[in-house]
Amino acid sequence: MKIGYAGPLTGAQAHYGKDMQNGITLAVEDFNATKPVIGGKPVRIVLNSADDQADPRTGTTVAQRLVDDGIKGMLGHFNSGTTIPASRIYANVGIPEIAMATAPEYTTQGFKTAFRMMTSDTQQGSVAGEFAVKNLKVKKIAIVDDRTAYGQGLADQFEKAAGGTIVDREFTNDKAVDFKAILTKIKSTNPGLVYYGGADSQADPMTIAFAAA
Repeated sequence: MKIGYAGPLTGAQAHYGKDMQNGITLAVEDFNATKPVIGGKPVRIVLNSADDQADPRTGTTVAQRLVDDGIKGMLGHFNSGTTIPASRIYANVGIPEIAMATAPEYTTQGFKTAFRMMTSDTQQGSVAGEFAVKNLKVKKIAIVDDRTAYGQGLADQFEKAAGGTIVDREFTNDKAVDFKAILTKIKSTNPGLVYYGGADSQADPMTIAFAAA
């Protein structure tokens, strides 16, 4: 029995995708070792992995290829931006999908086949925003997001919870390497905290650039 997995296996976010793939591979091996039986017949799970490159367009192509290859279930995608458009492809043929995607839109589409393995950004972003204001007592906050379904959605929820403490809202993209312009603007507002919605491939160099600015 084939099950699918898709995530970013190349590019700046490959460490996420590879870690997830390795975990699933171990789980499949452990499950097969129990000599599972379904309907009185022995079965063996075969993992069919694909690289969606954290790209929505590639994600839908990969999803259709996995469906055409006869998968019976789907683990992934990793990114909200790839999961949301791909989920319709799985839903149309009744293939259950368990994704890492945290954007609320993934499950609010109403597909009976769509499941997430962790909480949504509605909870993640709001908790972080409340923590910044109530626990850290930050009075001025700047927000940057990468305009992906994940990053923007997370930042939106954070902003709602943080309320009137937001002094600036900027955006970049998930391929950017130069943050000088937005960081210069943010520094002019003298924030006590900068919140970033996105992946570490931009967060790390952005932090270094901010410290050096």
